[in-house]
Amino acid sequence: MSKPQSAESTSKFLSLVLRHEPQRIGLTLDSEGWADLERLIELANAAGVALTRERVLDIVAASDKQRFALSDDGNRIRANQGHSVAVDLKLDAQMPPDVLFHGTATRFAASIRERGLLPGARQHVHLSTTAATATEVGARHGKPLVLTVRAADMQRDGYPFHRAANGVWLTAAVPAAYLVFPEAD
Repeated sequence: MSKPQSAESTSKFLSLVLRHEPQRIGLTLDSEGWADLERLIELANAAGVALTRERVLDIVAASDKQRFALSDDGNRIRANQGHSVAVDLKLDAQMPPDVLFHGTATRFAASIRERGLLPGARQHVHLSTTAATATEVGARHGKPLVLTVRAADMQRDGYPFHRAANGVWLTAAVPAAYLVFPEAD
């Protein structure tokens, strides 16, 4: 029997199966990351996670970070970005703003100075348009460090940028030469 989940735990579950481990519940994503919504609900309930169509629609609509998207017909769902499984979101390259921001923890500063920003287990490095958002992201990992990314310079030098449906900017990596570290206190 499925037990009720909080909205937060349900959102985390959806992130897990739509971004990282669809196989955990036997879910199949297509090449663009889409999953059949009714199949997701069926498999989640069989795995002990209480889901209904209404609950999923509420979470998609209420997510301040817009982590998920529904297909135009409302029959499929996918994560907007953050995948560690191979998917092609079919995002066209776009001209980024002059600068973007990346939030991380201060403990990673030395490695980033040496190697730049790498996607780690994900497919892309995630960048935001505001330092405030980057600070929130960095705080999730420890004492926040907000890096400025010279995005327009990168783009001019041939590095493509994509913008996910939720406004997060994505790129394969950011070489250290395009990063501006904050002044030391």
